[in-house]
Amino acid sequence: MDSAVKEFPIEEASSFRAGVKDCVPTLIGYISIGIAAGIVGAASSLSVIEILLLSALVYAGASQFIICALLASGTPASVIVLTTFIVNVRHFLLCLTLAPQFKSYSLWKNIGIGILVTDESFGVAVNKMFKGEKLKDSWMNGLNITAYVTWILSCVTGALAGKWIADPEKFGFDFALTAMFIALLVLQLESMERSKLKLYLSLIFYSIISMVLLCLIVPSHVAILLTTIIVAAIGAVKDK
Repeated sequence: MDSAVKEFPIEEASSFRAGVKDCVPTLIGYISIGIAAGIVGAASSLSVIEILLLSALVYAGASQFIICALLASGTPASVIVLTTFIVNVRHFLLCLTLAPQFKSYSLWKNIGIGILVTDESFGVAVNKMFKGEKLKDSWMNGLNITAYVTWILSCVTGALAGKWIADPEKFGFDFALTAMFIALLVLQLESMERSKLKLYLSLIFYSIISMVLLCLIVPSHVAILLTTIIVAAIGAVKDK
């Protein structure tokens, strides 16, 4: 028992190195989606430098795919900025959930942590919280920075490879992000309690019906926003 404690000290769970280690299982997702985003960006006539800046400054897979599609269709910059903000606004909620863990740290440390939080790093952090572990800034920085650097390198790799792939849709790269989230959804549903499973399946059904009906009345992008609000409200009420 003593040797085991010495080999795995409690401090290790809060170290930068531990954060890097805990990030490793998510890197396959970052690499595959990042390469796909780079390829799609290159097909949208973005240069390698532009894709590098996009991945470093926006740092959001869904938004990068959307930005590339909007740029290719000649969408005004104001619409692209607003759309990106709406897609990424969920990060406020992710950071609000993690914020109590870092309330003892300075404002700048919290900003540094918050700007690099992603869906995947949030999932790893919340899993730690559910196990009753206290999150440390060094651990969170190890998790976030590893993911950030991997994402940028993956996007640049995809941008370089994209020069030889004229039509990424032919290989399904434009569907990569959607496929990843579908896979994550299936894994969540498989491990979910039966009562919760029924609730979430009903919400998926409501989403489909709402989208179909609203698309008959308003443009599709408005229907998506309204459906999200309506179904989220239904879910909150039913979950109570």
